[in-house]
Amino acid sequence: MNPPANLLNAEALHLVYGTRTLLDQVTLGLNDGDRIGVVGRNGGGKSTLLKVLAGLAEPDSGRVVRSRGATVGMLRQRDDLAPDATVRDVVLPGLAEHEWAADARVRGVLTGLLGGLDAEGLGGLDTPVAGMSGGERRRMALAALLVEDPDVVLLDEPTNHLDVEGVAWLAEHLRQNRRSGQALVVVTHDRWFLDAVVDQTWEVVEGQVHQYEGGYAAFVQARAERARVEQATEEKRQNILRKELAWLRRGAPARTSKPKFRIEAADALIAGEPEPRDEVALARFATTRLGKDVYDLVNATVRVPPGAPEDEQTTLLAGVTWRLGPGDRFGIVGVNGAGKSTLLRVLLEQVPLAGGKLKVGRTVQPAILSQDLRELDEVEGMTVIDALTTVRSYTVLDGKEVSASSLAKRLGFSGQRQQSLVSELSGGERRRLQFVRLLLDEPNVLMLDEPTNDLDIETLTSMEDVLDGWAGTLLVVSHDRYLLERMANRQVALLGDGRIRDLPGGVEQYLELRRELRDAGRGTGRGGRDLAADEPASAAPAGGSTGASGLSAAEERQLTKAMSRAEKQMEKATAELERVHAEMAEAATDPERLATLGTREAQLREQHDAAEAEWLEAAEQLG
Repeated sequence: MNPPANLLNAEALHLVYGTRTLLDQVTLGLNDGDRIGVVGRNGGGKSTLLKVLAGLAEPDSGRVVRSRGATVGMLRQRDDLAPDATVRDVVLPGLAEHEWAADARVRGVLTGLLGGLDAEGLGGLDTPVAGMSGGERRRMALAALLVEDPDVVLLDEPTNHLDVEGVAWLAEHLRQNRRSGQALVVVTHDRWFLDAVVDQTWEVVEGQVHQYEGGYAAFVQARAERARVEQATEEKRQNILRKELAWLRRGAPARTSKPKFRIEAADALIAGEPEPRDEVALARFATTRLGKDVYDLVNATVRVPPGAPEDEQTTLLAGVTWRLGPGDRFGIVGVNGAGKSTLLRVLLEQVPLAGGKLKVGRTVQPAILSQDLRELDEVEGMTVIDALTTVRSYTVLDGKEVSASSLAKRLGFSGQRQQSLVSELSGGERRRLQFVRLLLDEPNVLMLDEPTNDLDIETLTSMEDVLDGWAGTLLVVSHDRYLLERMANRQVALLGDGRIRDLPGGVEQYLELRRELRDAGRGTGRGGRDLAADEPASAAPAGGSTGASGLSAAEERQLTKAMSRAEKQMEKATAELERVHAEMAEAATDPERLATLGTREAQLREQHDAAEAEWLEAAEQLG
């Protein structure tokens, strides 16, 4: 077999920005078929590396060499689209309709990103760029690059402004449309996307580019092994890496495919590592802080904008009942414009109900990490540490007292950086700062609205680590399915039909529901709101609520018992699996014992999967 053709080489790249060395004698190459994910801290040089490879930035020394005839295209985080250009001008430049309409790949891009062959999701092919939102411009720029189909595709945070469905579509498109003579490099904080798309990972750190085989899961293992062998990483970071790997190795309950590690090495690495969260202890502590009642939405209807004539309003919720208890951790997914952020504002009593009731527990103390971070306006002139201590100097996490400074360090603010002015912080740093401020305020209900915006993977894992020890009710709105599975125990969906739907099958079930809606001819218009949203809709039960399921009371009781029985079987199988994994780590040098334990492990996984299937079937029948 002939080796893959080389498309691009970077030789001894060196680039200094201010006082920071972003690239330090970096040498690397891109070959036909490469699918590479780039990770690293914010400001570490990921985007700069892509710009240099694309020829959009010049290094101080070194060079980039392309093979003869190789084309390079890049999706940047900020576009330079002409305001008087139309969607057609940007996405289909110089192409006659019969040319692009005959190309299945181009038709797929228009449908997947722009809502249809006529770009209905953006208002039509002749809609001008002027007046479009940042998200609409972003999807248009991404569509233009995919239609162009260069030999080297460079994507800088392509999942920004895409909802869960859009991210899944993009991953599938990149998998299905691999062609000879093409390479892909993608910078993203979306860990699910990395595992779904790439087979190599570059980590940009301290001016160097470390290369690993595999996607994010393999990268986590390799980096943890490197940290353990070299003993070069501080203890805190090792603990986070082991916890992250332990969660990946065990797999989220709703994931249909779990990362495949070298089992012996992974088991040895996570032997004795506890579950990320002690669910029982956290639920018990949350109950003492919150009591039995948190939020009850009862037969609630929400229309926006409030106060407008009814025929000018959009119905986001129609007769919905949803109950939130102490310690609940919900992930909320849905199409853009379906009302996810509005739902949080309803619970905060910032948006009135058009009908029904909202009951709020007497001890509820909510806090929200909003998308715009306006809460920081009042501390712009303060240093980071002062902005924290004005809230509180100490708090309690995981049963231990933690200082504001220590908590800030866990979220990436070094001692020196804590003396910086808030006004000098980057977008990601501002989000981290406000997150720490919220935790110091000691809420017992925490709402996170698109918390991954502007954050790198290392910060996200630190945030998840901190929340593992936080006792309270958590609501997370995000398009990042990895984060949803990692932070939340359950997911619910807003599909734009006026209901809140429970998702026992997680994000994968949400995507299946969306496919069913599309097959039934119910697409999305500009802004992503489901076109059927204004049809009359009855509430589907979600959370702890009960509703009309079409079943008798006896049948519902039987199904509830079946779910409870299946849950106990899954818990028993999981506990036994943990014991087997510990024994496998001890028997690493005994092949015969390992083989016996491997057989037992396979049997336990079958038992767990069978119980999980029984639970999902019963949950589906209950609605």
